[in-house]
Amino acid sequence: MLHSSVLSKSICTKFPLFASANANPSSISSLLQIGLKWSGKASSISCGQRLSSKARSRVKHRIANVYGRQARERLLEEEAPEMEETTPSFKIFPGQAFPLGVSEVDNGINFAIFSQHATAVTLCLSLPQRGELDQLAGEMIEFSLDPHVNKTGDIWHICIEDFPRSNVLYGYRMDGPKDWDKGHRFDSNNVLIDPYAKLVEGRRNFGDSNHKLSKFLGTYDFDSLPFDWGDNYTLPNLPERDLVIYEMNVRAFTADESSCLDSNLRGSYAGLIEKIPHLQELGINAVELLPVFEFDEFEFQRRPNPRDHMINTWGYSTINFFAPMSRYASGGGGAVSASWEFKEMVKALHGSGIEVILDVVYNHTNEADDKHPYTTSFRGIDNKVYYMVDLNNEGQLLNFTGCGNTLNCNHPVVMELILDSLRHWVVEYHIDGFRFDLAGVLCRGTDGSPLNAPPLIRAIAKDAILSRCKIIAEPWDCGGLYIVGSFPNWDRWAEWNGKYRDDLRRFIKGDPGMKGAFATRIAGSADLYKINKRKPYHSVNFVIAHDGFALHDLVSYNFKHNEANGEGGNDGSNDNFSWNCGFEGETDDADIKALRFQQMKNFHLALMISQISIRLTVNKRPGGVPDLSPSTPRLSGTPMMLMGDEYGHTRYGNNNSYGHDTAINNFQWQQLDARKSDHFRFFSEVINYRRMHQVFRHENFLSKGDVTWHEDNWENPDSKFLAFTLHDNSGGDIYLAFNAHDFFVKVSVPPPPPKRRWFRVIYLWIHRFTFIGNKDSIRIYHPSSGLMRINCNFIL
Repeated sequence: MLHSSVLSKSICTKFPLFASANANPSSISSLLQIGLKWSGKASSISCGQRLSSKARSRVKHRIANVYGRQARERLLEEEAPEMEETTPSFKIFPGQAFPLGVSEVDNGINFAIFSQHATAVTLCLSLPQRGELDQLAGEMIEFSLDPHVNKTGDIWHICIEDFPRSNVLYGYRMDGPKDWDKGHRFDSNNVLIDPYAKLVEGRRNFGDSNHKLSKFLGTYDFDSLPFDWGDNYTLPNLPERDLVIYEMNVRAFTADESSCLDSNLRGSYAGLIEKIPHLQELGINAVELLPVFEFDEFEFQRRPNPRDHMINTWGYSTINFFAPMSRYASGGGGAVSASWEFKEMVKALHGSGIEVILDVVYNHTNEADDKHPYTTSFRGIDNKVYYMVDLNNEGQLLNFTGCGNTLNCNHPVVMELILDSLRHWVVEYHIDGFRFDLAGVLCRGTDGSPLNAPPLIRAIAKDAILSRCKIIAEPWDCGGLYIVGSFPNWDRWAEWNGKYRDDLRRFIKGDPGMKGAFATRIAGSADLYKINKRKPYHSVNFVIAHDGFALHDLVSYNFKHNEANGEGGNDGSNDNFSWNCGFEGETDDADIKALRFQQMKNFHLALMISQISIRLTVNKRPGGVPDLSPSTPRLSGTPMMLMGDEYGHTRYGNNNSYGHDTAINNFQWQQLDARKSDHFRFFSEVINYRRMHQVFRHENFLSKGDVTWHEDNWENPDSKFLAFTLHDNSGGDIYLAFNAHDFFVKVSVPPPPPKRRWFRVIYLWIHRFTFIGNKDSIRIYHPSSGLMRINCNFIL
């Protein structure tokens, strides 16, 4: 643990300066040789030098909080009584511009950082023994970089010989123009995180309020051996058509005591490993992890505001794009342990046949807006490059994200940062794919205007290292850019299909005029994705995601209930297309509860059987009534469900629960146990049924002979019944019927294939549901929305 006291005696050995302003840096064997004096009683470090007055100003010892604005500087004495212990001398070289970040080179440790507009750059180093950053007392060794020696183009660099290969904290002070109206935000008082830092160290334990104001700095580890992926390790490499995605939060999955894990494992990467058997039993084969890049869960508590009671548990507030979230390491292990444990998690998931997709946030960072900035990195390094600014409005930050800033994604430097980050996660951590949050931002130019062919989107699609990855866009942003179905894709990008979500919700809750849209969505959304060489699986179908109602709340609340968020209920979507089944919120009424669980099953079934794609052509008949007629069918999209829906998790009507590190978000394992025999079993069996039947997972277009539509009422907006048969070449036909009326519908079931007979597979009812009929016809009584599926060769 480092102490906060300042050493009363210090000395640094003298050293000459060999470089001149016009010297060739490559010919200089060393610029500086610094002797450091170390106290055995106190862990402060100081340095000095015998230099010209100009050179002397470049190496200082600063005593300050690493983010303090009232920093106090002083030059050390050239000579003073010696201290008790002396560390080896360090030689300083000009260094090299690439790679950016920290790298190990033949003659030492190299540091390189980009800044186009900075006029002064100082490397800050600290050698803590152990502990939280806010306990370091801010004492750091600082090396001011000479722009004539330590700069190549817009990259500043320095190399230190014989420097520790691990357990070092580092950051930068940057100074430059003060022209706010031109987009600059330089402040040399801030110690900034290297954008290319591969590891970030901060507080060790998630939600530890004793260290809520702790700082973050980069670190590195060149001492550890390479991670052992194992001789028999292989990537799952699942075809996109076969994916069933489970959206989940690493911490929330096991943070609750009901997980029955040791307290050191709860909420960690290691904790997730312990619960992989649950994922296998459910039947999913891909997890989509909410953000796992380093973020500050206490960002809302740094100043008084209506949200200062909350903890960011979703993680959509990135500090650094390369470092795994350090506080997801078990037992407060820190950044290095987090990296190692993350790899163990990926290895274990892959060993279970489960792919890992990361939800990544490249549209904004944690640094907020100009009114209440939280400067940790990009803003202070080169705000005008990293963020979109409005030079016609006094250099204000543009905000297409709803979070105060917008990353300048298609600037060449920022674009390369994003590509390098993605490659790092694929090469270093073996990630299988990425879902891009608010990807509409990635389609905007440096001035914020939409681009038809965004360079970043194309580069991701064409990149050799990313070629094996699934790439999924959330095809909208908070600035009004909504491009579902028209996201620039190069036949590679998949999309979250927001129209699928809305149309299914509206049909199943019984809205009129939704049958045609419902048919189009469960049939693969050909109206959106039958373009060029795109495939049906480029539509990621979902009814529920992390933002919005949980599935239980979708059938339990007509209105959002976000009062606990502190914003007066003004946050979160108002367009939920939900139905509370007759009572708002929690109830003890057995009939209403049964109806809700039935509706949840209806939604899940519709999601998992969404499988063929039919182009519905719309021709206006007299009176403007659309005539919907099916044509060529095709395969389904990729289904995605939300963690906790398999047991009916509730957030009590909160549809924007990002700031609650409580049971509102945390998986409730005791509820899962209580519902294993019914609700969970249904969810699991439906997933496995989908995976067992190729008819749900063809890659290309089907012929018209592969489906028969039992429908002659497309033009009627009041019609809420839909039925069709999928034909299997082996004779295993599947008949599906959907009825959202509040009355029974008489249905003629087609004859089974030769030498076959119909068997009931899934039979869902609401309240009293009566099934009557023989091999040719049945009657379905539906007081409300219900679904039925009949199959000729399989019984569930």
